[in-house]
Amino acid sequence: MLKIQKLNQYYGESHTRWDLDLDVPQDQCTCVMGRNGVGKTTLMKCIMGEETTKSGSIEFAQDVKLTKKKTEDRSRLGIGYVPRGRQIFPLLTVEENLRTGLAVRKDGSKKIPERVYELFPVLKEMKHRRGGDLSGGQQQQLAIGRALVIEPRLLILDEPGEGIQPNIVAQIGEVIRRLVEEDRLTVLLVEQKYADRFAILDRGRRVDEDEIAGLTGELIKKHLTV
Repeated sequence: MLKIQKLNQYYGESHTRWDLDLDVPQDQCTCVMGRNGVGKTTLMKCIMGEETTKSGSIEFAQDVKLTKKKTEDRSRLGIGYVPRGRQIFPLLTVEENLRTGLAVRKDGSKKIPERVYELFPVLKEMKHRRGGDLSGGQQQQLAIGRALVIEPRLLILDEPGEGIQPNIVAQIGEVIRRLVEEDRLTVLLVEQKYADRFAILDRGRRVDEDEIAGLTGELIKKHLTV
């Protein structure tokens, strides 16, 4: 579904991504892992076009080259994105926040898919409440719902469990698995839980990639422990 090859990226004179390769298979959940500061969020931004890359390729759905496309065009192709920190509109209602995602639907539909409310019933209950009045966990559900209104083929989630209460984290995890298993959605996330596959980043490079069962204690100790 998504294939990254020989990706290089710089911040000023600093070389931050080094010939990075990553495969995200269709109909699976792949997690990107690594210590703080290795560039997981930056990689997500590169995929979405929010950060520029120096060289290499990002290919979506086997034949679509993304590297020169604008962020909104990548969304129109069917890539939903939930950034770190949620970035909802606090003064808009829940329903209005969801409708902002409809602007990039390829078919031009202005209807919020009922599936969003099915997965997150709290959004339907609170659709007339302002986004800023929701709890952190509810705001995260809203951010995911907004990404899902375009009915994406690929969903990118940057640390969806960060800073929210454990019961909501568990609910979000259940939703991710339902999206993969019931909707056949491909998911790429920065977080260890819920995944079928993993990829580990270290010093700007991908150093390992495998099925989640291959995440050994040795790999965790070498690349993930502080």
